[in-house]
Amino acid sequence: MRIGQLAEAANCTTETIRYYEKAGLLPPPARNASNYRDYGPAHLERLRLIRNCRSLDMTHDEIRSLLQSLDAAAQDCQPVNQLLDEHIGHVDARIVELRQLRAQLVELRLRCAQESAVKDCGIIEGLSEMDIPARAPHSHLS
Repeated sequence: MRIGQLAEAANCTTETIRYYEKAGLLPPPARNASNYRDYGPAHLERLRLIRNCRSLDMTHDEIRSLLQSLDAAAQDCQPVNQLLDEHIGHVDARIVELRQLRAQLVELRLRCAQESAVKDCGIIEGLSEMDIPARAPHSHLS
């Protein structure tokens, strides 16, 4: 199938497919006699797996690791389990970060409980005075 057909079947854009090829997540397809890319069912299956992993907020490195396990046809899925356990830990850390972010935003919002001129706005004042915290070193989103 051509790239447009693959994109339609996987519900994504052709740019997404080219991006995953460049990132090394999707193997390059064969070329047909007219030099068009010729994708097969394996490309569609792999692309769906990649997109599902991305929908779970997995990084390209995490996906690459999963794909390596899949390609190696390892007899036990311990590396996959370990990767998912680590990703769950990343999600837990992000939840903590998001709760802290929400608390900061609520605190800022409380600084401007009534209508006032922007120059007197407590939110703007709070944003100007706020120290930017360093990102947690354990976050895989850093």
